Amino acid sequence: MGDVLIVGGGVGGLTLALCLHRNGVPCVVLEAAPEFRALGVGINILPHAAAELARLGLEEELSRVAVLADRASFFNRFGQLVHSEPLGRAAGYPHPQFSIHRADLHGALLRAARDRLGEGRVLMGRRLLAAEQDGGGVTLGFAPDGSGAAPPPVRGAVAVGCDGIHSVLRRQLHPDEGEPKYTGYNMWRGVSPWSPILTGATLARVGWLATGKMVIYPIRDAIDAEGRQLLNWVFEIETGTYRSRRDWNLPGSIEDVLPRVAEWRFPWLDVPAMLHASEQVLEYPMVDQDPLPRWTFGRLTLLGDAAHPMVPRGSNGAGQSILDARCLADALARMPDDPAAALAAYEAERLPATTRVVLTNRTSPPDAILRVVHERTGDKPFARIEDVMSREEMLAITGSYKRVAGYDLERLRTAAGDD
Repeated sequence: MGDVLIVGGGVGGLTLALCLHRNGVPCVVLEAAPEFRALGVGINILPHAAAELARLGLEEELSRVAVLADRASFFNRFGQLVHSEPLGRAAGYPHPQFSIHRADLHGALLRAARDRLGEGRVLMGRRLLAAEQDGGGVTLGFAPDGSGAAPPPVRGAVAVGCDGIHSVLRRQLHPDEGEPKYTGYNMWRGVSPWSPILTGATLARVGWLATGKMVIYPIRDAIDAEGRQLLNWVFEIETGTYRSRRDWNLPGSIEDVLPRVAEWRFPWLDVPAMLHASEQVLEYPMVDQDPLPRWTFGRLTLLGDAAHPMVPRGSNGAGQSILDARCLADALARMPDDPAAALAAYEAERLPATTRVVLTNRTSPPDAILRVVHERTGDKPFARIEDVMSREEMLAITGSYKRVAGYDLERLRTAAGDD
């Protein structure tokens, strides 16, 4: 089989390249940016996706730069503990849950791809204009680069759009698709140097969207002589307005957040002080798009955010792109003489799975626990959480999400035994 042309060198595209290399399938990564820059803030890689990165030989390197999350804790906006349960290896999973700076994850993937694929296999400044296909393969044409000249077209067996939420290939395949759907919530994200909180590896969710909700977790350990961590925070709140349709790197301001959390001074964290220490603040509307009826057209398909952009709740966006990559690479290795059939098989497995995640992220992610508590208490402190919501109800919510997203413990234990 000829080269698999990977349009986009983000987490999904680079993971696909590494999975293809592992399977002996040749590929080329074509990235629009002239150079890679350290962008973004924190993400979580759940155990099912961490297992795939371990298969690629990256677990040790990622463990050095990430925080291995050990606990999920839920609090109301008064700082009262609602629910807590173990995460990753602390919960018995065969692989960890990585809380990591996106730049650290991307850097590890990029180094591995350049080392393993070889010279000239990760190409920069290739901004896709259009993809054309025929019976023998795919040809990609590119926009002019910084010099004013367009790079030469590239020919391959298939092309995979891993070019994110603004995917050129998605627009080509679905030119009449509607606008992104705004959920009614806006978010601000930042990172702050801070002393370890709670267990030092806790993913904390605080409050609810009606009055403001925060997700807080460390993404780097021991960043200075004081032993501080880099703490990632996300603030979300219901609002009818937002400034940008979809720009992950739009600068934001803590002044938009501080009035909402002025009283959030808990025994384990002074939230206003932590916000004031932020090195970077970004703003983003909570949007997604309705699941597509198909990703694959002959020798062209989509992967990751280009295929299934989802509301960033449930810590699962990057993880689903990693699962996509494994599935597609395996299908292409099984059917090297019929790549179009391989793309169709990939879609048949992953489109229904990711559709369930997109729809569940809209309505019933793990933080739905906090919605129930907010509604049942009338947004007031409680005397005993057991009088508000049982632990069985809470575990049912988090357990259901794990099953939908594909990382319930028994499934992953079985998969680890079969691998």
